[in-house]
Amino acid sequence: MNKTTGALVLGGNLNGLSIARSLGRHDVQVWVVSPPNIRLASFSRYTRRTLPWPNGDDESQVEYLLDVAARNNLDQWVLFPTSDESAALLSRFHSKLSRRFRVSAPTWNVLRWAYDKRLTYQLAADQHVDYPATFYPRTDADLEGVNCEFPAILKPATHSSINRLTEDKAWRVTDHKELLAKYREARALMPADLILVQEMIPGSGGSQFSFAALCGDGKTIAYLTARRTRQYPIDFGYSSSFVETMDVPEIVAPSQRLLAAIGYTGIVEVEYKFDLRDGRFKLLDINPRLWTWSPLGGRVGMDFPYLLWKMMQGIPVGEQRAPAGVRWVRMSTDVPAAFEEILRGRLNLREYLQSLRGPLQFALVAADDPLPGLMDLPIFAFKHIYNTYASLRRNAAAARRCPVKN
Repeated sequence: MNKTTGALVLGGNLNGLSIARSLGRHDVQVWVVSPPNIRLASFSRYTRRTLPWPNGDDESQVEYLLDVAARNNLDQWVLFPTSDESAALLSRFHSKLSRRFRVSAPTWNVLRWAYDKRLTYQLAADQHVDYPATFYPRTDADLEGVNCEFPAILKPATHSSINRLTEDKAWRVTDHKELLAKYREARALMPADLILVQEMIPGSGGSQFSFAALCGDGKTIAYLTARRTRQYPIDFGYSSSFVETMDVPEIVAPSQRLLAAIGYTGIVEVEYKFDLRDGRFKLLDINPRLWTWSPLGGRVGMDFPYLLWKMMQGIPVGEQRAPAGVRWVRMSTDVPAAFEEILRGRLNLREYLQSLRGPLQFALVAADDPLPGLMDLPIFAFKHIYNTYASLRRNAAAARRCPVKN
């Protein structure tokens, strides 16, 4: 095995930390490039070096990566994205970046089906995979034809821009009047064709399930199924806070059909929600990059970042399937999530404590790498203060451009 081939990770968030730990424990050298407000991975003993991530357009960022490779002799290192946007960047410039790197994201003709929810649901329809009723209004008048039960949600088709809707992930609306008001608000933030109206499937985090896999040319090589029992925030969570592996055969075949249809290569998480009204699992998202609870895979012998790194080297990876009954938790977000669930009467303290029984994988606490676990809460607080400040600045700039008329 070529131990000199390292990894360059785009993003110092929890996903970046998971990649650094996964590869570093196998003696793979890991560097991270990240903005100043996302530096969790930089505290890991397995991150050899942290570089700044530049502002600017996609082309300048790609040139920066190529320059980093040239100046530091990183030829054939594996590039890992940690977010939808970094995956899209690597995917769109796959050919150019491949002159220096091994790009772990799929090419754009594949990744676009996961990146753009309009294409995701088109793919689902073509492959006869259930998904929530979804509407694509272009004007206020189109909302009259939206025939769905309330509450419903407004959500962005992509996260290509940063605004209130993409930051919140979705907006809940309770009737047509609120739908129209929220739609007009969203129209001020992004083009109309990027705004989706979707039925809101009832149920809490316990109704959310995932198929996580490593694929090669559309064939599933290693996979697990899991329930994303709790998330934070609890309604439209930024990420899961408590996940447990389960045997969920109902989502295996649909996921494999979707991934085979687009010839997917790489790691991927396919998200579903179980609809109690008709007893069906309905597709929500396809995430074409590492997911926050990926260390759960490592706990069951399915270390996804390392398996992907091996595959990028041309090293054979055998077919694998994970057992049920193993759990993952991020305490800094799971405690507030559980508190809210208790207040809503959907969880009690005894049930919560029982859910934390072993085997249990902690998101950040690790005996061989303690500092990220100690820094989680301070970084979590700093990130939210930083993001709130940035959001206030954007809102103030928007108000100056479009002052309210009396």
